[in-house]
Parts: sequence; C-alpha cells; structure tokens
Amino acid sequence: MENFTFVLGFLPWIVFAVVAQRLDANGVAWSATIAVVMTVVALVAAHRSHGPKILNIGSLVLFAVIAVVGFVGGPAVDGWLFEWGRPLVGVLLGLYVLATVPVMPFTEEYARQAVPREHWGSPTFRRINRVLSAAWGAAILVIGLAGLVVAALDAHAVDPSRFHPADLLLNWVVPIALIWGMVKFTAAYPARVGNEARPGTGAADSR
Repeated sequence: MENFTFVLGFLPWIVFAVVAQRLDANGVAWSATIAVVMTVVALVAAHRSHGPKILNIGSLVLFAVIAVVGFVGGPAVDGWLFEWGRPLVGVLLGLYVLATVPVMPFTEEYARQAVPREHWGSPTFRRINRVLSAAWGAAILVIGLAGLVVAALDAHAVDPSRFHPADLLLNWVVPIALIWGMVKFTAAYPARVGNEARPGTGAADSR
C-alpha cells in the first residue's frame, strides 16, 4: 500500500468532478463520458495484468448512466446534474466502497499486486484492507455529503454570487483535511497492524 496505487481507481471520479465545472452545455454528460473512456482504458489494462477492479466496474456503470441521462434529458436535466449530480456522485462512491467492504475491500485488489499470494487469506491482510477500505469509503461519503450541503445552500441563497463561508469550509477545508488524514492513516495503519500481529508483540494474527 506504500505506493497508493489504489488512488488510480479514483482518477475517473476526480476528472469528472473537475471537468464538469469547466464545461457549459451538457458539461456533466461530457465529463461523465470522459470518465467512462478512462474507466474502459483502466479495465482493459487491468484485464491484461491483474484482472478488473471492483472500483472500475462500479465507475463504469455509474458514469455510463450519468452520460446517457445527461445527453437524453436536455438542458433541464443537465442543469440538475450540474447542481446536484456532482456532489451526489461522491455520496454514491462512498456508499459503493462501503458496500463492497464485506465482499471485496477495494484496497485489497490493489494490495494483492504487491503481496505474495500466500498472504492473501491471512486475517491480518484481510483486516488491514477491510479497515482501510471502510475508512476511505466513510471519508468519501462525508466529502460528498459536504458537497450536497453546499449545493443546498447555493440553491436557497438570496444572492448566489455572494461568498458564503460554508463554501470554503465544506468545499475545501473538509475535503483536504479528510484526504490528508486518510493518506497519513493509510501509510501508518498497515505497519501498525503488522507489528501487532508479529509473535512476541502481544497480539495474535487472528485478531
């Protein structure tokens, strides 16, 4: 996990969020299309090496739906997607990551690329990836919910052009703080659990 290779799975989501704010007509639909292309490329590359990732599969389905709805729905739907769809995507991503934890923690698929096969079924390996995936899912969910709050504040604002302190807090401070905290946690947690599980440290590997 030291290389944070799993962050590559978030690239389509990051590009979607950035590009959707830069385009005008059908901006969300076009940004979702770009995300679909990126996800397909990632799936093809993964198929040739370690197999498709569960995060990529979920991304493909969601962005394909957004692209179709955006292009077919017209300006009114595209406007709704721009206002509410972008933050809602973060909520859906967080919920998806959390829902896959009991089945296949998304970080485990990336960790397997660097960990010998004989360790994949160990309680320590599974524990580390369940915790990391759940933590990332919760952090992404909070970021998405923060974006929805900002969208709600903007929708009810008397003067939409007026700066609101909540925008700075929820759009920038909260996401940056959460991501920074998760990066630190992801770097430290595996080593900490590994040390606890080693003989003579007072912790059993089956914890």
